[in-house]
Amino acid sequence: MSNIIYIGYYFKVSPLQPAVEILIAELGYAGFESFVETEEGVTAYIQKEEWYETILENIQILKSDEFKISYTFEDIEQVNWNAEWEKNFNPIIVDNQCSVRAPFHEKPETKFDIVIEPKMSFGTGHHETTHMMIQHILKNDMDGKSVLDMGCGTGVLAILAAMKGANPVDAIDIDNWCYINSLENVERNGALDITVLEGDASLLENKTYDVIIANINRNILLKDMKTYKSCLNQGGHLFLSGFYDNDIPLITEEANTLNLTLKYKIERNNWVSLHFN
Repeated sequence: MSNIIYIGYYFKVSPLQPAVEILIAELGYAGFESFVETEEGVTAYIQKEEWYETILENIQILKSDEFKISYTFEDIEQVNWNAEWEKNFNPIIVDNQCSVRAPFHEKPETKFDIVIEPKMSFGTGHHETTHMMIQHILKNDMDGKSVLDMGCGTGVLAILAAMKGANPVDAIDIDNWCYINSLENVERNGALDITVLEGDASLLENKTYDVIIANINRNILLKDMKTYKSCLNQGGHLFLSGFYDNDIPLITEEANTLNLTLKYKIERNNWVSLHFN
């Protein structure tokens, strides 16, 4: 990692929330790999070879009148990612049942305890979308179910599903770093029955699942929902997140064309997660 050059963006945000959370999610989808929240906003990093001049063009929150956001950026070498996230990663507990923590945190008294080292991957449980997906898994029966975690990030959702008895479980991410990080976290949590794959929805050919979890951005969900439906067993469940409340009509319209029925939704700070079957 020491020879990789990164570009660091330093964002000043006012008011901080929910703008910082939205900004981090949108930057993550644009290719930024690591984030450090600061007193003034957030610092975001991207590999220089992945950077392009108009990379912020589709970051919608930068165009919002609700928040004041400014930024500067510069080349950075030899970022110590572990030191950065260790300073800022606090353990979380979801619905008093599931904890997500780092190895150096004290083990809490929860039914499900997930230990991860997120490094540059998305999915510590802190973000609204991951938090809501954890709530879905906690709420629904996973015992003996075949599960797909699409866009798995750190692998935290696949690991929780396996802890709740799901088997087999596939975890897929298109990003190489997420793929490697998921492998590490699967081993760290002893969830060795999880199959981690690197790639996109093209890997799903001839595969079927009882439960599909997809925490990805809206456009990819809309593009791949037909594939998810084709992989869903009769009576199966599809959990989607990675979009805002005002995206619900687009998502549900596509779902309806595929004969998927909306069962319920979870909302958290303008982010939404939907359950279809």
